[in-house]
Order: sequence, then C-alpha cells, then structure tokens
Amino acid sequence: MRTCKWIIIVLALMQGLWLAYDGCHALVTGDYTTPGSGPRAGQLGPWSRLVSALGVEPRSTFIKCLHVFLGIAWLIASVVFIKRPAAGRWLVFGCAMASLWYLPVGTLLSLLVMALLLTRPVRNMA
Repeated sequence: MRTCKWIIIVLALMQGLWLAYDGCHALVTGDYTTPGSGPRAGQLGPWSRLVSALGVEPRSTFIKCLHVFLGIAWLIASVVFIKRPAAGRWLVFGCAMASLWYLPVGTLLSLLVMALLLTRPVRNMA
C-alpha cells in the first residue's frame, strides 16, 4: 500500500510541477518550453493539436492559465492525498481526469495514477 501511495504522490507532483512551471513560463515569456533545436524545434506537443481541434488556440492566455490552474490543482490534491488519503484520492483522481487531454505524457501519467487509485490497497486507505 505504501509503495502505491508514494508512486501516486511522485507522479502527481511531477505532473503538477510541470504544468504549473510550463504555464507560468508561457505567461512570463510568451511561449511554452519547446525543443530549441532539431526537427521539432519550437513545436508544441500533440496536446496542441487536440486543443486546436476544439477551436482553442494552444498558445492563448486561456490555455496558459489552464496549465497553471491545473498544475496548482495537482499540487493541492497531492498535499491533501498525503494528509488525508481517503479524501485526497478523489481530488487526485479528478486532476487525472482533467489532464487526459495533455498528450502524450500527461495522458499516460494520468491513466497510471487513475489505475493505481483504483487498486484495492489504495481504495482501502483510511
């Protein structure tokens, strides 16, 4: 049980810290962290195509703020999960669901977190 809990915490913190950092970076500098060289230089990840397909500009202030908000939500949910696992589990699960659009790494981490949260040892935490 402890191992699952700490894996969830590490994955949640990774996702939260990255989203908050990259969103803040984009708000301050005007753009997200992107590769500086190579064939993908300056390009956003696959998540940007999904956001564009929904009719929203990936580099808009709205999406940058969404990154920051979601990152902070992950961090808060992580702290609650550490302090009160039974209640925090639902907050972390909600953040994971809200991050499924963040292809590919955010989606993978979110699916892994959700799967771990649904395991019997984690469900039975007091």
